[in-house]
Amino acid sequence: MTPAQHAGLTAERWSAFSLDQQILMIANEMHRAADLFAPADRERLLGSYERVLRLTDLTVETRPGRSLRRELLRWRELVATLYISPEPSPAVHRDVFRCLLQFTPAASAQIPYVGV
Repeated sequence: MTPAQHAGLTAERWSAFSLDQQILMIANEMHRAADLFAPADRERLLGSYERVLRLTDLTVETRPGRSLRRELLRWRELVATLYISPEPSPAVHRDVFRCLLQFTPAASAQIPYVGV
C-alpha cells in the first residue's frame, strides 16, 4: 500500500459510508500502524499515518455536525503529532488509537479485540 492509496477517494464516495464505517476504516489504518515501530518500518509507519490523516480529513469534510468535526480535528492533531515525531511512541499511538475507537459505539465495541 502507498500513501496515495486513498488519493483518488472522493468526498462523495467517502460520504456514502456511515460514520461507524468511516471511523472503523480509519481505525483499520491505525491498527496496521501499531506494528510498524521498528526503525526499518519508519517509512511504512509514516505512510499509514498519511492515510489516517487523509481519511480523517475526508470525514471532517463530509460530516455536517460541528461538534463532531471539532473533535475529529482535535484527534487529527494527535495523529499529526505522531507523524512529525522523530520517534513516535507505541504507547502514545495506542492511546490515540483508543481515543478514535471511542468516537462511536460500533467502534468502541472493537476495543477488546485490538488490545488498546
